Amino acid sequence: MNAIAAVSAAWGIGREGDLLFRIAGDLRRFRAMTTGGTVIMGRKTLDSLPGGGPLPNRRNIVLTRDPRFSRPGVETAASPEEALALTAGEDPERVWLCGGGEVYRLLLPYCRRCCLTRVYADPPCDAWFPNLDRLGSWRLLRAEAVLSEGELAYQFLEYGNDAPLARDGG
Repeated sequence: MNAIAAVSAAWGIGREGDLLFRIAGDLRRFRAMTTGGTVIMGRKTLDSLPGGGPLPNRRNIVLTRDPRFSRPGVETAASPEEALALTAGEDPERVWLCGGGEVYRLLLPYCRRCCLTRVYADPPCDAWFPNLDRLGSWRLLRAEAVLSEGELAYQFLEYGNDAPLARDGG
């Protein structure tokens, strides 16, 4: 399993239920990497998508504590363990965590790889991605050239987890 996110220089990912950044290059990369796979997200992240609907051409699993929650095109999981069980038979390279902060916090230990867009700006935020530079099992594998779009400079980074937890108990 993998994680994918756009983070600020201070590891922020959102504010008041919305993304901090909308960078066309980052959104194209996200679409290219996740299309045809499975995305796992929290209900608030789903609500922040255009129309509050699922991402097209992907299996959408939403982690929610609300047992009554239902939305067309979305499968629900009541716990991190249930979300992992729903993806147990899938190619782990095609399963992506895509937000929000609580989902990343709970499931990132199961990820083998994390693809980040590091945006060199620090807007106010209230949702955070775990700082991989401070987590012992994570290491930077690759950093691409710094790009810019408008006033924003950003960079695609890939981190690897040397000790991911088994997601299927095996």
